[in-house]
Amino acid sequence: MALVYKLQAFSSVSVSAQNYNKVTSLITNTICSLHYKSSPFTEKHSIERYQRDRWLYQNQVELSQHQSSPCSLPSDSESIREDDIALQLPELKKLLEVLKRKRESCCGNDGDGEKCGPGNVFLVGTGPGDPELLTLKAVKVVQKADILLYDRLVSNDVLELVGPDARLLYVGKTAGYHSRTQEEIHELLLSFAEAGATVVRLKGGDPLVFGRGGEEMDFLQQQGIQVKVIPGITSASGIAAELGIPLTHRGVANSVRFLTGHSRNGGTDPLFVAESSADPDSTLVVYMGLSTLPALALKLMQHGLPANTPAAAVERGTTPQQRMVFAELNDLADKVAREELVSPTLIIIGKVVALSPLWPLSSKEVSCLMEAV
Repeated sequence: MALVYKLQAFSSVSVSAQNYNKVTSLITNTICSLHYKSSPFTEKHSIERYQRDRWLYQNQVELSQHQSSPCSLPSDSESIREDDIALQLPELKKLLEVLKRKRESCCGNDGDGEKCGPGNVFLVGTGPGDPELLTLKAVKVVQKADILLYDRLVSNDVLELVGPDARLLYVGKTAGYHSRTQEEIHELLLSFAEAGATVVRLKGGDPLVFGRGGEEMDFLQQQGIQVKVIPGITSASGIAAELGIPLTHRGVANSVRFLTGHSRNGGTDPLFVAESSADPDSTLVVYMGLSTLPALALKLMQHGLPANTPAAAVERGTTPQQRMVFAELNDLADKVAREELVSPTLIIIGKVVALSPLWPLSSKEVSCLMEAV
């Protein structure tokens, strides 16, 4: 199976007596790697999340029941990740064998060709955070899954919908720590599908909007696995609606453009799009743009977007932890820094922001602004 062949290198990671202390503290260290400022969706509930994944560490190391002290990202996060995978691999292999035997048993009983074939993979969008924004189809699929691979931005309320017999596997990514590489996620999805499981890939927002869902779908389809996509409310729509910002508005914004704050090569200056994006009659929505916001704002103004263009930055939008910053474009980065917003933060730039009932300027000032821009 794909998992055995592609990830077997991790099974040889040393867990000798010499490294016993390192291994026994591994689970806590892994939780620490998610328990820091740039991972607000997991920092409060990381222990709870790893309790859900506890099956992965059976016969290995007991998961700490209580963890309240703050901790920082381990200096050797790649080593921690590889050790973590080494501990998980025996249980992943065991689950694959159980699923394989279950499929063979069904085939032996009734010869149902569909049951004998590979399972389906569902790419499911969970929206920007509020569990009530899930679609009915998403809820049905989540409740019927055999195994679910979930990302960092999938809320704990969504995970509560998972059926009691399903397995959960965390594959999230955050700055400085990737629990799985994208290639490893591909192989995991393929392995479980080949074993006949109903596999659900849970992603925040919409899986095909900056969610790498297209890459996973393409890989699996090339391997002969059927993939079904269940869309989610993308952060742009969900958060704009929460703030009362119309992404388009007659006479104000005739188009909307979604941008990523990360460059293709992983750099910190993705601003090759700024020149074509500085359109005062369009709305810009920037995903993952917190670290590059100062440079992006400057570039947009250099390419002609008025400095007083209304803008908003929203941390953890649609959740009870939502925090917002409203400012004109030239002041937005400084205000975001003062308020210490953290990822995930969505940025909306455009005249439509001033139409929000939360926009701090008076209605008279907004009218003047509309006329000026």
